[in-house]
Amino acid sequence: MTTTTQPAEGQIKRLDARGLGLLLVLSGALFLEGADIAMLAVALPSIGAEFDLSAGGLQWVMSAYVLGYGGFLLLGGRAADLLGRRRMFLIPLAVFVVFSGIGGLATESWMLVVARFVTGVAAAFMTPAGLSIITTGYAQGAARQKALLIYGAAGAAGYSLGLVLGGLLTLADWRWVFFAPVIMSAVILAFATRLVPPDSVVASRAVRQLDLTGAVALAAGLLLLVNTLERASHTSLAWTLTSGLGAVAALAAFVAIERRVREPLVRLGIFRAGSVIRVNLVALLFSAAFFSFQFVIVLYLQELRGWSTLETSLALLIMAIDGLLAPTLTPWVVTRFGHASVLTAGVVAQAVSFLLFLPMTADWSYYAMLPGLVAMGLAFTLAYGTLAIAATDGVDDSEHGLAGGLLYTAFQVGAALGLAVVSAALVALADGGATGLDDYRAALLVPLVAAIVAVGVSLVHAVRKPPSTGAAG
Repeated sequence: MTTTTQPAEGQIKRLDARGLGLLLVLSGALFLEGADIAMLAVALPSIGAEFDLSAGGLQWVMSAYVLGYGGFLLLGGRAADLLGRRRMFLIPLAVFVVFSGIGGLATESWMLVVARFVTGVAAAFMTPAGLSIITTGYAQGAARQKALLIYGAAGAAGYSLGLVLGGLLTLADWRWVFFAPVIMSAVILAFATRLVPPDSVVASRAVRQLDLTGAVALAAGLLLLVNTLERASHTSLAWTLTSGLGAVAALAAFVAIERRVREPLVRLGIFRAGSVIRVNLVALLFSAAFFSFQFVIVLYLQELRGWSTLETSLALLIMAIDGLLAPTLTPWVVTRFGHASVLTAGVVAQAVSFLLFLPMTADWSYYAMLPGLVAMGLAFTLAYGTLAIAATDGVDDSEHGLAGGLLYTAFQVGAALGLAVVSAALVALADGGATGLDDYRAALLVPLVAAIVAVGVSLVHAVRKPPSTGAAG
């Protein structure tokens, strides 16, 4: 999304009481978004037992959110610019409250999936609006840099602490994984109504500029694509071909719409700038690999090993070392070696993590898992923030917002695709029976292949990286 500069007198120039109060509200919302995903991840086996869901069914509980998020993120960023950042933060936050509650009250699995999809759409509007409030509300320089560092750390903390919170809440009842965000988001909403500054735009004059048709076509294409991949192993060839062709048609329609509309969600010419395609492909593969890996490991630990949700969440917590290393190590190595080389090191670390897990056994100790989990944490340390730098390299300053939107869309789409493919693999491997150790080991080939391809693409990026024109690093 493209941000505009407010008058200097309207900006926060230091983190005083006003600046800290607003930042806590915005950071709290990002923390909530990260915690919401992480808490659900460790609760999946309990949800599956409640609704008698297969791996494919559980995949949709996770994918519904990331599809709603990824499918409408670009529209959310555009809406924040045109309709007002305060509106696009508060209204989706209220929707987040309502549908998180509906998820907790679900009596059928389809209700849960619908609630997660709508919650993801709400996050797609709320998150870019929150970021835009920071980049326009805090004065450029020390105030904005500190605000962005705190904001980013809140997102990382939400994900890592969400693993533990999810384990604790699921011990009581998996429904608390949905009710806890209701309480958290309601508190944030109460403070946000007082602290988020008023909008300076008139929404009614800008609605017509929103590319709603393009957003719907993109979301429909992604939904059909993920559904095709997930069901390919256990449905007819005719259905698979029909669904796949529907996905291609919807995505082709999206491209055609973007070529015609006056204010497109995505100016297609941006893909000719710098290394946009390569960087976003690495982001998609990195995300697909991580989420498919996490899906398999959570099921392996809880379904096969019988670990509790708390034991599982504490075991995975070591991956959160990126929250400590990213603000300290990553800036130094990027300055020293350049972002292309550091990104390559990050995706290599991810591939190494999956290789270390391939020999897992039915009685593997935590110490045997630890090197692979640490490697995954290092992968995030080196790759996640570096991708944000690389995404704007070679892109004009006026389109950095669009470049960022494409990057985070790639992350969410990658997560949905990774979950779809690995769940389809588990269903095919189990072949109607119980999922065994060999099935979990074979399913790990899905994230491994994605990571190896990401290494290849990142090496091309490192060799062909154009001169930097718009980003540090």
